[in-house]
Amino acid sequence: MKFPLVLMLCFMILPSVVSQESEEIYYKFEDDSITKKEFELSEVTVYNEINFKDSDERIKYLILRRKTLKVYPYAVLAAERLNKLNIRLSTLKKRYKRKRYTRIVEKYIQEEFTEELKKLTRSEGQILVKLVHRETGKTTYQLLKELRNGFRAFSYNLVARAFDISLKEKFNPKISREDYFIEDILRKQEY
Repeated sequence: MKFPLVLMLCFMILPSVVSQESEEIYYKFEDDSITKKEFELSEVTVYNEINFKDSDERIKYLILRRKTLKVYPYAVLAAERLNKLNIRLSTLKKRYKRKRYTRIVEKYIQEEFTEELKKLTRSEGQILVKLVHRETGKTTYQLLKELRNGFRAFSYNLVARAFDISLKEKFNPKISREDYFIEDILRKQEY
């Protein structure tokens, strides 16, 4: 880990030393040379290393990583579809047209994703609920209540509760260690 930092410091110090001697700077990189006064380096993001309490927590992190990477594309897709839906609903003036359009979209999404989502484990489902909150800023329960109605949201939450999933669960990496791990996983994957 120290080598790249030393290398970067050399690149920052070397031009100032060489530029005092001559106007043109000559860089040599593995059998290739560049004659330039300056060149641009790509951005590098450095993350803090996570300190695990014990080996069990590290194993849980790795399992969480696999599950998070599995369900995250669904959360992104849900956020994209929600944005498109909201844009389309804003063009519809009549309430009954908005309801009808919402039902059509709901039916289409159910046909498209029900079989795939049924294959998720309980913990993957709960992670998906949290990630939907992360991507949209609203809980799944709030989204259902807005797009359908309070009774539908309540009944879906009851069914989810039977599987130990809460649709009201929020994503909060500052409070929840699991959410902190999820955020770390997603940032390291550059999503």
